[in-house]
Amino acid sequence: MSKETEKQRWQRNFADLLQELRVAQTGVQILFAFLLTLPFSNGFTRTTGFQKDVYIVALLSAAAATAMIISPVAFHRALFRQGRKPELVRFAHRMASGGLGFMLISMVSAVLLITDFVLSRPIAFLLSALTGVWFLVFWVVLPIARRSWGDDDIDDEDDDPPALAGD
Repeated sequence: MSKETEKQRWQRNFADLLQELRVAQTGVQILFAFLLTLPFSNGFTRTTGFQKDVYIVALLSAAAATAMIISPVAFHRALFRQGRKPELVRFAHRMASGGLGFMLISMVSAVLLITDFVLSRPIAFLLSALTGVWFLVFWVVLPIARRSWGDDDIDDEDDDPPALAGD
């Protein structure tokens, strides 16, 4: 099997990233849609000031996550056929990472909002903290730990774009 060219590697990296963004985009859009409809439900009038503040954090972080996760598409449109795939991949990687961070904030805030509405506040804080830890384990700890689990059958050393000056 022939080794891929640098251009092919950048194209593959971008295609892989787009696949990842499709998964994240669906999740954040469902959460965002839920949050957009929540104030129009009958029970929302019974929320406390704290719960409304938590709702605003959840809503705005879902909006930020949506913007960041979709932004690689707009960036690709702006750079289409300009031969700047490496720049596009680096940008998309940053936006995906930032979008996942905002998605984490939104999800934990949504859990806090709902659990505070139906349970006591200390239990709501506990469950929300556990939710945050759960997400961090699967989104950060395990992927970082996986880097040192040994050699893979496939050589993925070129998956990450090389760091350039100013990165």
